[in-house]
Amino acid sequence: MAVGERLRRWFKRTGSEILGWILIPVGIVMMPAPGPGTLVLVAGVALLAPHHAWAQRILDPLRKQAIEAAKYGVATWPRITVSFLGGVWLVVLAVIWWQSPEIPEFDVLGVGFGPHLPAAGWGTALGLLASAAAAWGLLLYSIIRWRHPDPEPAAEPSKTTMSS
Repeated sequence: MAVGERLRRWFKRTGSEILGWILIPVGIVMMPAPGPGTLVLVAGVALLAPHHAWAQRILDPLRKQAIEAAKYGVATWPRITVSFLGGVWLVVLAVIWWQSPEIPEFDVLGVGFGPHLPAAGWGTALGLLASAAAAWGLLLYSIIRWRHPDPEPAAEPSKTTMSS
């Protein structure tokens, strides 16, 4: 058996399980921070699904709901446009968080903010950019996979009269 084949089989069994168990806590930690924490968590569950029934039970309804949401999201061009603009908004926020402008000081429920943005810096900006890239990639995939072209109006049958 070739080394490449052995590595592929090892990853299919053991490596995917190890990576899945790594991605789940990383995704949980990433959930409250801006970034693709949910996608990382779901990726970990997806890697564990072939090995564990509990992961498969979690993944099946998520897969069905994700497909239905994707079909709904690309059903019309206005929805596609709004989704694309959501990615643009994430890029704008990434630039703002990277630049870290000073903001007015204020309190929300006794928690003080300012004069700097919370979690400002390149880490948050990269998380936001990764989210935008993931959003645009999923949008493109959904358009290719589930967007049905607008049906063309049926041509009316021509009314020709026969001359006698």
